[in-house]
Amino acid sequence: MSLDNFEEYNDPALYDKENEHYLSELPFLLKWASNTQGTILDLACGTGRVTIPLAQKGYRLAGVDIHRGMLNEAEKKSAVAGLNIDWIEQDCTKLNLNFRSHLVYSVGNSFQHFLTNEAQDGLLSSVNEHLETDGIFIFGTRFPSAEELLQPSTEEYWRTYTDRDFKVDVSTLSHYDALNQIQHYTTIRKFKNSHGELVDEKRTKISLRYVFPKEMERILYANGFDIAAVYEDWNDTPVTDDSMEMVYVCRKVRSI
Repeated sequence: MSLDNFEEYNDPALYDKENEHYLSELPFLLKWASNTQGTILDLACGTGRVTIPLAQKGYRLAGVDIHRGMLNEAEKKSAVAGLNIDWIEQDCTKLNLNFRSHLVYSVGNSFQHFLTNEAQDGLLSSVNEHLETDGIFIFGTRFPSAEELLQPSTEEYWRTYTDRDFKVDVSTLSHYDALNQIQHYTTIRKFKNSHGELVDEKRTKISLRYVFPKEMERILYANGFDIAAVYEDWNDTPVTDDSMEMVYVCRKVRSI
C-alpha cells in the first residue's frame, strides 16, 4: 500500500465522528459470520467501526491495518467495551499472521486504496494465503459508473454535520486519471461558528482506484477465487448498470 495516501485518516477521532454511525454492512456480515468458526479477519479495519460491533455479538475478531493511529483508536474503544480483539499493524499486501480464517472481509471501500495491479494482487494473494479452502472473502468497492468517475472539477457540496459548537460543511474536488483508473479527491471541511462565520478550513487528499466488473472477475480468478455473488449494496440487491457500489462474496477454490 501507499503510505502517503492517508491524509484522510490522520485524525482518527474525526474519522469516527463522520463515519462511526455507518453500519450498513453489519447485518450482511452477521449472516455470514453465523456460519463461520474460528477467528474472523477484518482487513483495513481502521478504528474498528465494524470489527467492534461484530465482536460485541460474540464472535472472535482480528483487525489488521497499516495505520498505527487508527489502530490506537480501535484499541481504546475495544478496551472501553471490554472486548478482546487482536489489533495487528501490518500491510495487507504482505500479511504474515499465525492463523487462517474461514471468513475474511474488508469494508468501507478499502479495496480502492490498493492503487496498482501489484498492490491488488498482493492483497488478494495475502487473503488467499490466510483463508481456509472454501473460505469466504467479502469486500465492497465503488462501481465505476460514468456519474462516479466523470464528476465536475468544481467544488461539490457533500454534507453538513455538527462538531461540538461548530457546523461543518463538507465538499469535494475530484479529478479522474483514466489511464491509471484513479480518482484523486480533495475533501474540504469548513468549520463555521453559531453565527455562520468561517473559523477554520481543512483540506485532505486521497486517491482511490476503480476496477471494472470484468476486470475484477479476472483478477479474482487469477488469485484463486470464484465469485459466489455480486450485489449493489449490503442488502443482497443484485448489481445493475445503475449501481453505485459492488459487494463481492468470493470463495477460495485453490491456493496460489
